Amino acid sequence: MSGPTSVGELLADAALRAPDALLVVGEHEGTTADLDRAADVWARRLAAAGVLPGQHVGILLDPRIELLEVMFGAARLGAVVVPISDRLKAAELRFLVAHADLTFLVTTDAGKPFVDFPELLDQGLGLPGPDGRRPAAPLLQHVVMLGEDRPGYTSLAELDQLVAADRSVDVRVAAGAAAVRPEDPAYVMYTSGTSADPKGCLLSHGAWVQQGAAIGRDRYELDRDSIFWTPLPLFHNGGIATLMACLDAGCGYIHTGRFSADRGIDFLARYRCTHAIPTFETIWLPILEHPRRDEYDLSTLQVVLNAGTPESLRQMQAKLPWVTQLSNYGSTEATGHMSMATRQDDLVARTETCGLPLPGMEVRIADPETGALLPPNARGEIQFRGTMCFIGYYHAAPGVAEAAFTDDGWFHTGDAGTVDETGHIAFHGRLKDMLKVGGENVSAAEVEAFLITHPAVRLAQVVGAPDDRYTEVPVAFIELVPGTTLTEQDVIDACIDQIATFKIPRYVRFVDEWPMSGTKIQKFVLRERIATELQDAGQTLAPSPRASSAS
Repeated sequence: MSGPTSVGELLADAALRAPDALLVVGEHEGTTADLDRAADVWARRLAAAGVLPGQHVGILLDPRIELLEVMFGAARLGAVVVPISDRLKAAELRFLVAHADLTFLVTTDAGKPFVDFPELLDQGLGLPGPDGRRPAAPLLQHVVMLGEDRPGYTSLAELDQLVAADRSVDVRVAAGAAAVRPEDPAYVMYTSGTSADPKGCLLSHGAWVQQGAAIGRDRYELDRDSIFWTPLPLFHNGGIATLMACLDAGCGYIHTGRFSADRGIDFLARYRCTHAIPTFETIWLPILEHPRRDEYDLSTLQVVLNAGTPESLRQMQAKLPWVTQLSNYGSTEATGHMSMATRQDDLVARTETCGLPLPGMEVRIADPETGALLPPNARGEIQFRGTMCFIGYYHAAPGVAEAAFTDDGWFHTGDAGTVDETGHIAFHGRLKDMLKVGGENVSAAEVEAFLITHPAVRLAQVVGAPDDRYTEVPVAFIELVPGTTLTEQDVIDACIDQIATFKIPRYVRFVDEWPMSGTKIQKFVLRERIATELQDAGQTLAPSPRASSAS
């Protein structure tokens, strides 16, 4: 692999080629060269504190520039970065810190009022003892506080004192950086999980470097004049993969920090952004429907990446007709994106498929029951392999690692999809995101795609609810377009004679906020919510829709 082969080298190379490339995170404005210098500072701090290559460094921060500084500093030293979601609760945090074998953790007391990280750590890991160790995290040697000094936490001043007293620190940092190989793990990225504990995906230096080059050069077509906007979490693939692409191209990177529609649209206009990766309707619709959108000039936007049903993608594309909206298919196990549409694809390909596999990646469709390979356009399980595939799961439970791959090395995604004659991939939902309604298979994604066609429906998620007659029945959770109203029966009536009766939601619940993981709506929370509601009400039989004709 020519050029940079590690995450640390990628940043150093970008700082040489494009030192003045703009890098914004929240209210911080800097450059690629600034980040490169800060990464060196953090590499020395970590080394002086005793962090060795291969050890795991956790980062529990809200979206801020220090998150990237620590991240690249650890990677440059050869340590393994473990970004931690700022949405975790105490018990989840306790699991992750122990499972990931963290020896070093960086956090802040400046996350309030959104989240109090020290309180979470104290609840989850226990109060630090006289030696600073915490009962639930015996391997954790230092918890560094970015903020005011607190008992049981290491301050930046103390870290810098260690650096000043360590005469060999620069030699050890250089040795660690020189020893990093492309196949070495750079990150442990934890999947959001559904109903079980999340899994830690080991992602290599080489995979991250190749991810940046593949999406930046081949799909987004970035150049030095590009300015890329993202609100996606920095503790997961989306925000980081985009940064890798910007470093590869030597272009500007604009992160909103903690997202709000006001800040998001302001940053898009203020920095004259050319590219954007909102990805999710829960992020992009508040921008497109912003009450003062006409006050902001978004004319510089050229490319936007979004995910959604074909209908929702067409609706979002229509709101920005001068923009080329791309679609994609991704997963943590693919180091972010596995496939993506190209700027040359037509509207059908960009709304009804997830594009072509990225360079270096392969995809196939297999029968989920027999494993037999399926012909073009036949629906089955999406499987992939390639240079950006993850190394494996860290501390995988017995049988999990073996079950993740086929005997010939293809990753089981658990997703339903098709591949057409041109190689374009279409995603049809999770294989397990199928309802069994009285013996009939119902695709949640299919019902969601129909519901979103209603002019008052902004976003819809369909899950199953237990039922004594049909085993389970569809339930629709709906977020309405601002200023509109619908009743439960309005939604059901809109389905009658339009979709089969067994697909019609028997319950409809309206929401203003969605239960989110890092980037995804947590359907298992919605399933638990409706199941608890029905159990508490003693309702075991769903009402029948008032169908005017049998289906």
